[in-house]
Amino acid sequence: MTRVLVVWCPDWPATAVGVEAATPGVVVVQGQVAACTAAARAEGVRRGQRIRDAQRRCPELVVRERDVDAEGRLFETVVDAVAELTPKVEVVRPGLCAIPARGPARFYGGEEALRVLVQDAVVEAGFDCGSGIADGLFAAELAARGGGGAVVPSGGSAAFLAPYPLSVLGRPELADLLARLGVRTLGGFAALPSGHVAGRFGADGALAHRLARGEEPRPLAPAQAAADLSVRGDFDPPAAQAEQVVFAAKRLAGELHEGLAEGGLTCVRLEVEVGFADGRVLHRLWRHDGALSTLAVAERVRWQLSAWRDDAPGPDEAVWGGVCWLELVPDQLVPDEGRQQALWGQAAVTDRIARAADRIQTLLGHRGITRPVLVGGRGPGEQVVRVPVGDLPPGGAPGGPWPGRVPAPAPAAVPVAPPSVDVTDASGAPVVVSARCTLSAPPARIAIGGGRAVPVSAWTGPWPADERWWDPDRSRRRARFQVVTAEGAAFLLAVEGGRWHVEGDYD
Repeated sequence: MTRVLVVWCPDWPATAVGVEAATPGVVVVQGQVAACTAAARAEGVRRGQRIRDAQRRCPELVVRERDVDAEGRLFETVVDAVAELTPKVEVVRPGLCAIPARGPARFYGGEEALRVLVQDAVVEAGFDCGSGIADGLFAAELAARGGGGAVVPSGGSAAFLAPYPLSVLGRPELADLLARLGVRTLGGFAALPSGHVAGRFGADGALAHRLARGEEPRPLAPAQAAADLSVRGDFDPPAAQAEQVVFAAKRLAGELHEGLAEGGLTCVRLEVEVGFADGRVLHRLWRHDGALSTLAVAERVRWQLSAWRDDAPGPDEAVWGGVCWLELVPDQLVPDEGRQQALWGQAAVTDRIARAADRIQTLLGHRGITRPVLVGGRGPGEQVVRVPVGDLPPGGAPGGPWPGRVPAPAPAAVPVAPPSVDVTDASGAPVVVSARCTLSAPPARIAIGGGRAVPVSAWTGPWPADERWWDPDRSRRRARFQVVTAEGAAFLLAVEGGRWHVEGDYD
């Protein structure tokens, strides 16, 4: 079993946006808490809460939007501090990195001495952290999270993990099902027969069972490449802009994946090397539980370039000294367990589509080609966002709850530029909605875009929405109505700031 040292920086998304642990603060994604500081947790704030619920518990809460790029760039400082002691640092994700512990422990006088030395180096760099050593990455991470850090004796990972709740596996559905079956700890789960677990819970359940038993997620028998599968790109003259290197990284990652696919392999740990014009070479290891997509590789290259120096320019500015070459080296290979084929044909078709999309993005920029993704929201135009191809969809809960959401059915069309509409009562006076969402009079006629007034045969509403009331710069108060005209047309109307507009058309 491999001995692993893990460095864990708590609440890293909050640290990356400048919220200190002593300040009650949260980082939000799609209106929900994605991370919170220790001071916020002390007030009852938890991940997954809605902002309004979190602010009820802590009125002085500092709210920041999550910045994934900032997390990656800032964590390079932590990785550099660890790399000063041992060069083979694996970045599991921003906020968590790991190193093989056996060799450095012999050099620095034992595992506890190594753990304390690494932790002190990160603290001196200006970041709070915990460090832990155990057999395997999973147990080492939990050891780092517990009270600042610990060393789990060799062979003792199963006993160390046994008291932990099933929630630490990160599989809420599996944890809920096991709890209903009477299994509530990792020790209880580990005691189940492996064959029965695999038959009942499938491959993902079998992998979780291995973690609960203190074993590696997969057997430690990485496949060896029959040939050098690394890919390299040279820049002549040296690339002066980071964007040139990022686009090259996407192309090289596509070539790397093709070479791995031919051998039935996938890469779970990738080394990225960047050579600069002054002779310096920047190395970094990136771990991933599966193949890194071309865009994910490009994102990590961008982080490396942004964090090259303390005074380094932004990712879209000139690269200091110029980049002469970029190389991607698969550091750890395992057999590819396969994937589900596309509905319209072979997986190769999907690969060709992905490569075509990458080429278009290379020409038009990262946001040059997007796809619609359903997300949470109250209005029909807010429930679909366009995400660049290759990026993960935004988090959040599309299904709600969303107080004030317009009920089904959804409008058939949502105008890009909503036209204004005049709503009048039977006497011809404008219909007004008060702060308490009461109407001055029932709507009798509507005139869209300054056109002729059409009688209203039926209407329903209002559905009020008081959004982001905690942020004066982004707060909105509005109400929506559904109306049907005497001509048989149906519209979704919204009033905001005393002005009406058409938000949807039920064609």
